[in-house]
Amino acid sequence: MRTTLRTAGVAVRAMLVFTALLGVGYMLLITGIGQLALPGQANGSLVRSADGTVVGSSLIGQSFQDADGQALPEYFQSRPSAASWDAAASSGSNFGPENTDLIASISSNRAAFEALNGPGAIPADAVTASASGLDPDISVAHAQRQAARIAEARGIPVSDVEALVAAHTRDRDLGFLGEPRVNVLELNRALDAR
Repeated sequence: MRTTLRTAGVAVRAMLVFTALLGVGYMLLITGIGQLALPGQANGSLVRSADGTVVGSSLIGQSFQDADGQALPEYFQSRPSAASWDAAASSGSNFGPENTDLIASISSNRAAFEALNGPGAIPADAVTASASGLDPDISVAHAQRQAARIAEARGIPVSDVEALVAAHTRDRDLGFLGEPRVNVLELNRALDAR
C-alpha cells in the first residue's frame, strides 16, 4: 500500500512539474521570443490608421462593402469569401469542380464582378474564394482590372491608380513561390492617403 501511495505521489508531482514547465513555462518562453524577435507578427500583423486605431490585419482579408453588402466602387475589392468575412468561420467550401453550388457561386460572383467593373476578362481570383475564405491578397490582374472603376469613382487618372497597384505589388516569396500579388487593405489605405 505504501509503495502505491508513494508511486502515485511521484506521478502527481511529476505531472505538476511538467505541466508548469511545458504548459506554462514553454508558452511564456515562446511568447517572449516572439515579442522580442517579431513583435508585429506576434501581435497579429495589425494595420493602424494615423491616429493608432486598428483598421485590420495585413494577414486577413476583409470586405469593402456598404451596410447593404454592396461593393464600394471607390475601393479595390477582395476575393470572394467562403467564410462571409468571419475569421471564426474560416474555411474553404471544399466543393469539387462539378458541384452545382460552386458553379452557382462562380456564376453569381462573375455577374457581380461584371456589374461592378464592366465586361471583359475576369481573373480567376475575382470569382473564386480562397482556401481560407479570408485571403488578404489579390492577383495583379485582378487589381489592374479594377483600376478603371476606382479611377472613375475617385475622379483621378487611371495611370495614378495603376501606379499604386505597381508600387504595392509584392513579388513571389523567395523569388519562386506563388505569384505576384497585391494586399487589398494596404492598397486601399494608399488610395485614401493619396
